[in-house]
Amino acid sequence: MTDLAPGTESTIPGKPTSASRTTLSHIMTHADTNLLGTVHGGVIMKLVDDAAGAVAGRHSGGPAVTASMDEMAFLEPVRVGDLVHVKAQVNWTGRTSMEVGVRVLAERWNESTPAQQVGSAYLVFAAVDADGKPRLVPPVIPESDRDRRRSQEAQIRRTHRLARRRAIMELRESRAAEGFDD
Repeated sequence: MTDLAPGTESTIPGKPTSASRTTLSHIMTHADTNLLGTVHGGVIMKLVDDAAGAVAGRHSGGPAVTASMDEMAFLEPVRVGDLVHVKAQVNWTGRTSMEVGVRVLAERWNESTPAQQVGSAYLVFAAVDADGKPRLVPPVIPESDRDRRRSQEAQIRRTHRLARRRAIMELRESRAAEGFDD
């Protein structure tokens, strides 16, 4: 599903979800820790942005920039020595933007226990041309029931992002009309 107007078809052929899905893996070291001795949330966020950016670039066939990050959730701490896997895929596409869903898993580098989910995030990327101007992206084609569910959830998040932006702009305009200079 895209945000194209009804009856308007994209001139770009769609791509299946699997075409750009990727996993980025990294062993956490002491250089990645915060003052509490666990891996700094900003380190995880950078890995999330890197993986999501790779997926967005692959899907759109060129440069894509981070427009927003939604719902970054840290579920469990990550420790030095953990092997972190950041799995990302395109959930939804619009005309020039796309939502990338990311799951973060961690496992001890020297144990055979299964990886455990330690975080998740949703990022919106805008595809840009060489001049930094928005460019069209191919529609994403969900391949499974899970992909279809993720696409539907992404559309709900998009609706909420747009409604929040409208509400904030209306509040600012109202306050300006009342003479407040925030």
